[in-house]
Amino acid sequence: MRLIRDIYRECRTAGRLAVSFEFFTPKTPEGDRALAERTIPALFAARPDYCSVTYGAGGSTRDKTLSIVDRIQRERGVTGMAHLTCVGATREQVREIVEQARGLNIRNLLALRGDPPEGSGEFKPAEGGFAYAHQLVSLIRETGGFSIGVAGFPEGHVACREGKHADWQRLKEKIDCGADFVLTQLFFDNADFLEFRDHLTRRLGVSVPIVPGILPILSGRQVKKFTELCGARLPAAFRQKLDELGEDDQAVKQFGIDYAARQCEELRRSGAPGFHFYTLNKARSTLAILKHLGLGGASPGGPA
Repeated sequence: MRLIRDIYRECRTAGRLAVSFEFFTPKTPEGDRALAERTIPALFAARPDYCSVTYGAGGSTRDKTLSIVDRIQRERGVTGMAHLTCVGATREQVREIVEQARGLNIRNLLALRGDPPEGSGEFKPAEGGFAYAHQLVSLIRETGGFSIGVAGFPEGHVACREGKHADWQRLKEKIDCGADFVLTQLFFDNADFLEFRDHLTRRLGVSVPIVPGILPILSGRQVKKFTELCGARLPAAFRQKLDELGEDDQAVKQFGIDYAARQCEELRRSGAPGFHFYTLNKARSTLAILKHLGLGGASPGGPA
């Protein structure tokens, strides 16, 4: 399988945007079937450059993450990336997971500190484990043969009490340890992304691709919950529109499509290397955004 750092380099040379999708690991057999039989076929008609699969809080979906990535690569021929966190694992256990990924021909990993299991309080490293994502990046780089992605936070990480500039400096440290590209957390004000990118590239000398993460919102309640958890800001006009639409989820979905499409248009003009869509295991909104942008080859008539 291709290395994602090569995908971004090839897209830059060809003058085109890289498109990628993120899926989460379903919690039920019904969710598994919907992802495999409906969402993935619909989204892959848009010919993504790669996709990623999340790693449940506390490493709770470790084997399932690798299994889904493996199946996507074997059955769909699309490059996959597995998320990997520091949570609940010793250094040797992390190394074993990395080697397990290698054995499945998974060559791309997203290195994250990770979130603790729900209700367990603040993050605490496992005894003999890692406290920071840059340590995980270093281990993966030492083993060799992988392209490594890391997360970036345009508004600063919610747990970083020193402020966003301190958080961005820590991202620079992850890149210095061997990360090849950055995928950002969701954001709804492009000014936040542009300030983040420009600080990294102009002040900190970062040269790897910095890729905006785009969330097509599906309901007002859902996006408010997400942003409360991750610390992302909802612009006043955005929040006001959500309040006006209330419980009309279909209207909210259409608003989300239109808003994300405008976001992406501006980001494209500003030189973004591509877009990473947080699909929430749904196809229709992401496909509609891609159609608006003239990207991919699918119509938005897939599953909701």
